[in-house]
Amino acid sequence: MVFNSIAFLIFLPIVVLLFYLLPHKWRWLMLLAASCVFYMWFVPKYILILLVTIVIDYGAGVLMERYADRHKLKKTFFIISIVSTLTVLLVFKYLNFLTANLDQLCASLGMETHLLTHIILPIGLSFHTFQSMSYVIEVYRGHQKAERHFGYYALYVMFFPQLVTGPIERPGNLLHQLHEKKEFRYENISKGMRLILFGFFVKMVVADHLGEYVDEVYGHLDEYNSWSVLGCMFFYSFQIYCDFFGYSTIALGSAKLMGFDLMDNFRSPYLSKNIAEFWHRWHISLSTWFRDYVYIPLGGSRVKFGRWAFNILVVFVLSGIWHGAAWTFLLWGFAHGLLHIIEKALRNRFPSKESQSKWVRISVDALCVLKTFVLVTLFWVVFRATDLEHLKAIFVTAFTNFGGGEQMSVKPGMWIYLGLFILSDIVLRNTRFDAWCEGKPMVVRWLIYAVLVFMVIACSSVKNFPFIYFQF
Repeated sequence: MVFNSIAFLIFLPIVVLLFYLLPHKWRWLMLLAASCVFYMWFVPKYILILLVTIVIDYGAGVLMERYADRHKLKKTFFIISIVSTLTVLLVFKYLNFLTANLDQLCASLGMETHLLTHIILPIGLSFHTFQSMSYVIEVYRGHQKAERHFGYYALYVMFFPQLVTGPIERPGNLLHQLHEKKEFRYENISKGMRLILFGFFVKMVVADHLGEYVDEVYGHLDEYNSWSVLGCMFFYSFQIYCDFFGYSTIALGSAKLMGFDLMDNFRSPYLSKNIAEFWHRWHISLSTWFRDYVYIPLGGSRVKFGRWAFNILVVFVLSGIWHGAAWTFLLWGFAHGLLHIIEKALRNRFPSKESQSKWVRISVDALCVLKTFVLVTLFWVVFRATDLEHLKAIFVTAFTNFGGGEQMSVKPGMWIYLGLFILSDIVLRNTRFDAWCEGKPMVVRWLIYAVLVFMVIACSSVKNFPFIYFQF
């Protein structure tokens, strides 16, 4: 079930109403059933895959805690859980890619093989896998008590607002909330509705309109000139941001209606001065996951520069592969890691001077923000390209065809939608839409709500685009 659908607009109020009507002891069961319905709305049989990993990881958590004083046995259960979970991810997400490349390799050596598989990736499997793994790792480390109630554990990894595209929650934040008795509070309803409304605007009005132009130009490169392709690159940067940010905001709002607080996943990433800051502000639940479970165990920044650079490349390459089974995703992750290393080396070589005047620092910061945005935008081309040939075609057209081809025609309304979002992103740099609204007079708040409702109803894109991160 997708958030921007009639089905969800019926589903969510029913779930929230039942949540507050039912006694606390039965709420977990209702939420788990609702989460199963939500997930099975896509491909029902794939819930069996999630069930397998849930049973294995739940059992591993209980057994690791029971045999905490027997290190080898505890480690064995940990390894079984991690290997099982990663095997499921490997088979459903990467087996097609691996067999296709093996077929190509064999063909280049004159060998005819037919290894290619056609396995469909269950929606949200990468998010589910990482959330499940975070629980197992935290229990193994002794930072989290094992959840003995199977239903609550299943709900932790199946909670419908963030089941499909995150944020990737940690057990320390979400599990205890699921156990807490939630009282009905108007404040939670108000905040939740604000977030959902703003999320709908960001996704349905801004992202989906941008998607129409991006799909048209990237799908017909031979018909458009360089200016159109460069404009399309700019549009895609905001399409993917608004698409994912919009989904995350709706997820936060849906959970808040019932009193649950999920972690923020974005904090105005395009206002970052460098790539390190960008990843502190973009897809925060994923970047912190890699930081805590890959980067720090590798040694983090407590090592020499060469080893640190290796750690960074490992993290970013894994991040790229996590996003998709294609060489373009690996290249995208490597590019981010390489830029991170270069910027760190330059900062070490040319440290900033505090003696600079205020206006010089502001000017330098503005140039750094522009530089980071331009580079991230170029990297998004790698992310968006369907394969390496498509990637090459995009860049060739972008920089060699200024005189020929059609010019992309952009409706004035598109600039209004995008301008409103960029303005809101600047205003909300250090806060969130629901919190920002609280400080405004009632007349101003309701005027904002009315404008957003009008735009969602009247200005939404004709084409209903699927959420981009569903494919991961």
